[in-house]
Amino acid sequence: MKMTSGIRVTLGAVVAAVSVAAWAEASETVAAPASATDGTMVAASGATSAKTQRKANRALRRKVYAALAGHKEINAGDISVTARSGAITLNGTVTDASQIDTVVQIAKGVAGVTSVTNRLSVQRPIGQ
Repeated sequence: MKMTSGIRVTLGAVVAAVSVAAWAEASETVAAPASATDGTMVAASGATSAKTQRKANRALRRKVYAALAGHKEINAGDISVTARSGAITLNGTVTDASQIDTVVQIAKGVAGVTSVTNRLSVQRPIGQ
């Protein structure tokens, strides 16, 4: 019985030592680029850049919604706008086929929009 307990304690100590060694090795590989001045600048600018990009995407999306809201003939409540680095994707439905081209032209006219992907469709009345 004492031998089994001794083996368990030894085995536990070995597992703990290996875990600590693996954790320390992983920390060194992560810490190495951060300690270099170039690595720190890249990591910091990458995080800031992603946050700034998300903020810019939200702002562009709001600008497109505002432009659509300025046209009373378009029901923008059934249209969703996705922005990604200046590329706009329009999803949803409109009541008339001619409105699809109008919505696309309005979106293209917003400052900051580089391209528009049109996934709009015409909403059919119920029963038809």
